[in-house]
Amino acid sequence: MNQTWLKLQNGSDVRGVALEGVEGEAVNLTPEIVRPIGFAFAQWLSEKKGVPVSQLKVAVGHDSRLSADMIKTAVFQGLEKAGCSEIADSGLSSTPAMFMATVFENHAFDGSIMLTASHLPFNRNGLKFFTRAGGLEKADIKKILTIATKTGMFEASAPSTRAERERPRECRAVTEGSGNVRKINLMDDYAASLVSNIRKGAGQSDTPLAGLKIVVDAGNGAGGYFVDKVLKPLGADTTGSQFLEPDGSFPNHIPNPEEKEAMDAIIAAVKNNKADLGIIFDTDVDRAGAVDKNGKPINRNRFIALMSTIVLEEHPGTVIVTDSVTSTGLKYWIEEKLGGVHCRFKRGYKNVINESIRLNGEGKESWLAMETSGHGALKENYFLDDGAYQIAKILIKAAQLHAAGRGGVDVLVAGLPEPAEAKEYRAKIKTPDFGPYGDALLKKFEQFVADEPGWSATPNNFEGVHVTVDAAHGNGWALLRKSLHDPVLPLNIESEEAGGVAKIAARMQAFLSQFDQLDLPDM
Repeated sequence: MNQTWLKLQNGSDVRGVALEGVEGEAVNLTPEIVRPIGFAFAQWLSEKKGVPVSQLKVAVGHDSRLSADMIKTAVFQGLEKAGCSEIADSGLSSTPAMFMATVFENHAFDGSIMLTASHLPFNRNGLKFFTRAGGLEKADIKKILTIATKTGMFEASAPSTRAERERPRECRAVTEGSGNVRKINLMDDYAASLVSNIRKGAGQSDTPLAGLKIVVDAGNGAGGYFVDKVLKPLGADTTGSQFLEPDGSFPNHIPNPEEKEAMDAIIAAVKNNKADLGIIFDTDVDRAGAVDKNGKPINRNRFIALMSTIVLEEHPGTVIVTDSVTSTGLKYWIEEKLGGVHCRFKRGYKNVINESIRLNGEGKESWLAMETSGHGALKENYFLDDGAYQIAKILIKAAQLHAAGRGGVDVLVAGLPEPAEAKEYRAKIKTPDFGPYGDALLKKFEQFVADEPGWSATPNNFEGVHVTVDAAHGNGWALLRKSLHDPVLPLNIESEEAGGVAKIAARMQAFLSQFDQLDLPDM
């Protein structure tokens, strides 16, 4: 039964299936499972802060997921059972705002919990935990889930019927009526802080975005507030913004700036409304993307390039930390064009952020850590992965450019070298013992690279095996690595010439096809 909780760990988050509706995905994040997690967080937080649980204040918020109320009620019940002095219900919230609940002076909670599963399908949900020190690490999550297995205070077995699963909803009135849970308007305070930062940074009037048309696509997640509470007070024309209403069935598209369907939707909104800028958020607003006035996406490498341009203007010569799949052109842009230092580190937003923090601890200034997924964190903002804060930085620059008559933010990344081709493949590992199998395969791949004409191991690589391929054999690079959580070997290939990816992929397929426990994609 202990595995009931421990299997819910997903890196530094808890994630599971909260609702029926997807074939082959059994519900495993039930109120019966969540209550002990809420209880365990209070116990962990008490030990971490060295104060009795009875002195702890904890805030809870959620995105637009259909299971939000059910899971929130169970968390409340766990926190109450633990004996927390105060529990706050932030309602529909963003993940970054839930961290700020521990920072804002008028809130100053000891800890906070955000209920979200990011961009995953409607049936999923999860929990993210924060203290003033930031989001919890993997070891912290493991400890909380271990405590949950030992509470002995709640029935752990999953309910067998839909009626039983929905029964905790009936407890909501009792929980909220106990006097221990109060409502807070955290999102109003968070939005006001963004407005204040943009006004201060733009250095103009109270409405520095006046004269700019800016459209937002919230994907029916938690980011719809950005229109009425941030952009309109700053003077922007937001006509054409779409999918602002929270709807956890995500009827229009997956709220994910990495997905083509999502980017196509905001591109269309920009073009149809002749907007100066388009903004798109993921479900819980810790990631973002943008579209320039020409309808060209600003996501992945272009988003990192834009943020790097802004940050390196403020902090010249400092280190920009990114994940391992960023392009050769981005490295040129950061180091040759902007005069910064590019550290290409591991995939995983916590890995990237922690490396930037580590470098600062060594005296190597790093003000920006970004992953191509859209996760990004700035030193000036508690190294919090905050999509809305990144957009705020871009809006400051957009206001300045507009006031100076210099055009839109696209001018800041004009000339960014783009690869001729880029492709990602995912090879599934069929053996249950996929971790050691992947390690052994990567070790053999190192030897393959050493023997392959025109191929060489890329220096300063921190994840998997990164290969540089010369002009005669594909003119690009390849990265083969293990997935962070799944039995998968992702393979990224980029080339500076048409047909180059196919050349590199053919040799990769020759290597991978010798492993009988791999399910290879069409390469």
